[in-house]
Amino acid sequence: MPFDPLENLRDHYDVVVIGGGLGGMTAANALARAGRSVLLAEQHFKLGGLATWFRRRGGHVFDVALHGFPVGMIKSCRRYWSREIADSIVQLKDIRFDNPMFSLSTTFDRQDFTRLLIERFQVPAASVDAFFDAARNMNFYDDQSFTAGQLFEKFFPGRADIVRLLMEPITYANGSTLEDPALTYGIVFSNFMSKGVYTFQGGTDQLIKLMGRELQKSGVDVRTRCSVEKVHVDRGRVRAVTLGGKQVETKAAVSNANLLGTIFHLVGREYWDCQFVEQAEAVRLNNSSTQVYMGLKPGMLIDESQCGDLLFSSTAPEFRTGLLLSRNITSRTFSFYYPKTRPGFDRCAVVASTNANYDDWNKLPKREYEAAKQHLIEDTLNSLERYVPDIRERLDFVEAATPLTFERYTKHLGGSSFGTKFEGLAVSRAMPEQIGGLYHAGSVGIIMSGWLGAVNYGVIVANDVDAYLMKS
Repeated sequence: MPFDPLENLRDHYDVVVIGGGLGGMTAANALARAGRSVLLAEQHFKLGGLATWFRRRGGHVFDVALHGFPVGMIKSCRRYWSREIADSIVQLKDIRFDNPMFSLSTTFDRQDFTRLLIERFQVPAASVDAFFDAARNMNFYDDQSFTAGQLFEKFFPGRADIVRLLMEPITYANGSTLEDPALTYGIVFSNFMSKGVYTFQGGTDQLIKLMGRELQKSGVDVRTRCSVEKVHVDRGRVRAVTLGGKQVETKAAVSNANLLGTIFHLVGREYWDCQFVEQAEAVRLNNSSTQVYMGLKPGMLIDESQCGDLLFSSTAPEFRTGLLLSRNITSRTFSFYYPKTRPGFDRCAVVASTNANYDDWNKLPKREYEAAKQHLIEDTLNSLERYVPDIRERLDFVEAATPLTFERYTKHLGGSSFGTKFEGLAVSRAMPEQIGGLYHAGSVGIIMSGWLGAVNYGVIVANDVDAYLMKS
């Protein structure tokens, strides 16, 4: 029999969660544990959103996105998911930088960065401590006009090399630029500086598998290949959603989809007041990404001492956001996946990531687009050969993803890898004030910064929804 994603679908749920990224899954799990009936509808055939994976011929498994997040992920997973998931989170201890300004290796925490800034970059200890304290004390209510660029100029005037060391990894992590509010940089940077960078041992496929089991245990009705087409609003409240042509009644909906897509497509501008629409229209989408996935032949291993765990590589003379987004790529982050990443798996893989502009790819004719993808692959291999000289001979498989790839599989507007810029946070949080029972847990503002931010925003929204339902 053909697969029917709507088979045995109920006519009513307390909550419908639209989208199965980490934020949507966490919100669904928390609400089900609180005793709510929850439907989780994901348009793709697997859960995870951008925190996902795919398989290719020859037994290759590739994680999508950089495999790094702050130590806080352990506590959040233990509390809102399971001890088994939390106990599988391990530290990446060898983060490397290689560019015309400097080459170094670090554990990427405050202690080691303090050492580097004092000993290698010759910054007075008092200035280093003052910078870290300023970043650590930032919060969502700080002055948004004070930019990241001004923050660096205040503590490290004229030091483009230090800007590169401190800013480049965070730009890859959440799309922040020197022109964005300093708090969008400082809060994320401080999270990493507490104890370094962590990843999930077993790979993203194992993580999502374990999360799927927890969703089942909690009683969430999970439906994949099930796209929500409309959120129905009546008298200022959510009443139902339509998915696969079927209308399902609900008291609340949590959108884990793109913020602007939620407001203007799933709901429709006629249901919002004029001031809110103006505020939403001013929200900027964040940038997208390209990635090149490289799988090595069986038994062809990469020596960890050659490359480390994460390598921020660049040939650009200095850090500039525009260069990071250009199709003329000068900077890449290489994520190295060793057998220890997936115990029992004898393959090595490398994923090269760059930030990118959607329009640089969307406007290309088909033939030029395919040629540009092939150029991306060849250019990436040329870059990687500096660190793994015989990489081409070791390779068994290679494939590229562009902003159009991310748009296709996630339905994110503009193929955005990081949702929206910081102004989207206020709009996201204000949605239930406009329409009762409608919430958003997608990537916005600071909360967009990777896996930990997605999980924590899902928890925040789940608590808001539960409080709303208790009053309804």
